[in-house]
Amino acid sequence: MHIANIDEVPTSPVTIPGVAGVEMAVMCGREHGAPNFALRQFKVSPGGHSPRHSHDYEHEVFVVDGDGRVLLAGAEREIRKGDVVYVPADEEHQFTAGSRGLRFLCLVPVSRNCGDPTPGS
Repeated sequence: MHIANIDEVPTSPVTIPGVAGVEMAVMCGREHGAPNFALRQFKVSPGGHSPRHSHDYEHEVFVVDGDGRVLLAGAEREIRKGDVVYVPADEEHQFTAGSRGLRFLCLVPVSRNCGDPTPGS
């Protein structure tokens, strides 16, 4: 059994090209015995962003707090606390935090064959 609290799991900076002001934590994943999916938390500082990228798997995002924009299907859309974003496989996307920052959970498959530059993004 694995139980984790979103406010207690420490995050670590994501330090890859194209990323600014992003921290990540694996809330539940392979290392916790989850065979199919990983749930990750991302904290994005005001004005920060994930890289603009795509990968060969879908993922689902739930905005826990804050606001920002998501680039998806060639257009930017506003997102805020409570929103759910479905990112289809092979779709270019990027998350950018607004003035209050952005905190979201991202669900991805644990087994992937891709060159994803940001885990869970």
